[in-house]
Amino acid sequence: MQDKMSKEIRTKVTSAGEVELSIANVEIPKPKDDEVLIRVEAAPINPSDLGLLLSFAADLSSIRTEGDGDETVTSMPIHPRLMVSMKPRLGQSMPVGNEGSGVIIDAGSKTKGLIGKTVGLAGGSMYSQYRCVAAANCLVMQEGTTAVEAASSFVNPLTALAFVETMKMEHHTAMVHTAAASNLGQMLVRICKDDGIPLINIVRKLEQVELLQSLGAQYVCNMNEASFMVDLVTALSETGATLGFDATGGGNNGELPGQILSAMEIAANKTAKVYSRYGSETYKQVYIYGGLDPSPTVLKRAFGMSWGLGGWLLTPMIGKIGMEKFQGMRQRVAKEIKTTFASSYAQEISLSEMLQPDVIRSYAKQATGEKYLVRPHK
Repeated sequence: MQDKMSKEIRTKVTSAGEVELSIANVEIPKPKDDEVLIRVEAAPINPSDLGLLLSFAADLSSIRTEGDGDETVTSMPIHPRLMVSMKPRLGQSMPVGNEGSGVIIDAGSKTKGLIGKTVGLAGGSMYSQYRCVAAANCLVMQEGTTAVEAASSFVNPLTALAFVETMKMEHHTAMVHTAAASNLGQMLVRICKDDGIPLINIVRKLEQVELLQSLGAQYVCNMNEASFMVDLVTALSETGATLGFDATGGGNNGELPGQILSAMEIAANKTAKVYSRYGSETYKQVYIYGGLDPSPTVLKRAFGMSWGLGGWLLTPMIGKIGMEKFQGMRQRVAKEIKTTFASSYAQEISLSEMLQPDVIRSYAKQATGEKYLVRPHK
């Protein structure tokens, strides 16, 4: 390999109250015995990446740049009220990129057999040209799988599969999912269709309803329709769903999680044989796993006393699932990466293009159907 240096995206919060993005040059390490060196070919920009890259506190209306190409430095002010939460990372130049894919070009003494393999991984620092990681962290893809196809092989696929495992572990039999037209949501529709799991999808546009129905979704509720709550209660009554996963953190002016719980309560009371002042005995659970809507979460408690609202993260859930089942999930992803777990991208951008103001504003929107893919060697 001729290259000795690797370019990578860095993000830093400065003492001046700004987020600063730049491209750093770092030396490419030699893999240890159980490591591999990957030439990174593709890495998606997920909502979870934006939390570190832009901090969710940056003012995107006031972006400025200095320099050009690989020497570009892009800065944007942090909303003053949110600066206090940034103190733990003040002054730290941090690499970014949760997941990606590429080809193994070098390996340690114990992993030589992996050279030439296309792999997906959640290795962190994936907005880089090269990554040296433990071989065990890599998901070896089947022959014929391209790096672009393998780029989103961890975050969304395993989150969707872990939703199903959570449902089973907590003794639910059906699910509700919000922002359901997303890349992850489409995967979940395919999984539940294949596995025979009732799934209620909540979206906000007619075209999103049509998209999910084209994938075989039976229950799709548009929260911007006047009949939303009636439609949701009907779907809950038919499926018996008592578990919800909310990607918004609020939605519908912060009321969506509470609306789901309330609709579950109405559906449960339809079959109740005895009135109780404390509401139905049916336990209802909604997990917030994303923050697409920054508004406060508002609960108008019309759902009795048997309910729960909590946060959900993939990594702790993997610990609960156990390594044996987790490895089975990974193998399913590799096998079905072109079908169940297929991803599409609206734009492919280089590392330097990641720093351009108009591009930043575009990928920061997190809009359905507008997922960006970083190509570090572009």
